[in-house]
Amino acid sequence: MFGESVWILAKAQLAQLLLARAWEQRVLGTPRPKPWPWADTWPVALLRAPRLGEEQIVLAGASGRNMAFGPTHIGSSATLGGESNAVLSGHRDTHFAFLEHLRAGDELVIDTPDTKRYRYRVETTYVVDENDLWVLDATDEKVLTLVTCFPFDAIVPGGPERYVVRAVASD
Repeated sequence: MFGESVWILAKAQLAQLLLARAWEQRVLGTPRPKPWPWADTWPVALLRAPRLGEEQIVLAGASGRNMAFGPTHIGSSATLGGESNAVLSGHRDTHFAFLEHLRAGDELVIDTPDTKRYRYRVETTYVVDENDLWVLDATDEKVLTLVTCFPFDAIVPGGPERYVVRAVASD
C-alpha cells in the first residue's frame, strides 16, 4: 500500500513536468499539445493559489485517468473564465490536497492559453454527499468550483463525500 502511494505521488509530479512543457506549447498557439504521445488530454489552464504557493496545470476531460495526472476541467461546466460555474475536479491526495488549507478570502487565479487571467476569491467551503450534483449547476455569476473527495486523510480512495470550494470572480 505504501509503495502504491509513492508511485501515485511520483507519477503525479512527473506528469506536472511534462504538462508544463505542453502548457508552454499551448500558450504559443498549439491547439491541443499532447504532454506524452499516448495522451488523450491537453492543458486548458493554469490554476494558482498564491497564498499557498500552489500552481497546477488543469487538463481537459474529468476522467479518472486524466485526474491521475492533474486537476481536470469538467467539460459540461462553464468554460474557464466564463460567465457561469466552471468546475474543476482533482484527487485529494495529490493535486487538490491544498484545498484543505484554503480559507474564505483566499485568491484563486486561472490563466488561460490566450493569456487572459481570471481572479476569484474563495467564498465558502463545504462538504456534500457524492450524489449532490447541484455543485455542478450553472450560476448567474462567474464562479469557480473546485471539488475533491473527502475526508482528506481517508485511507480508502473515493468515499461518499466531496469537499467543495466555491470562489466568485473578483475582477
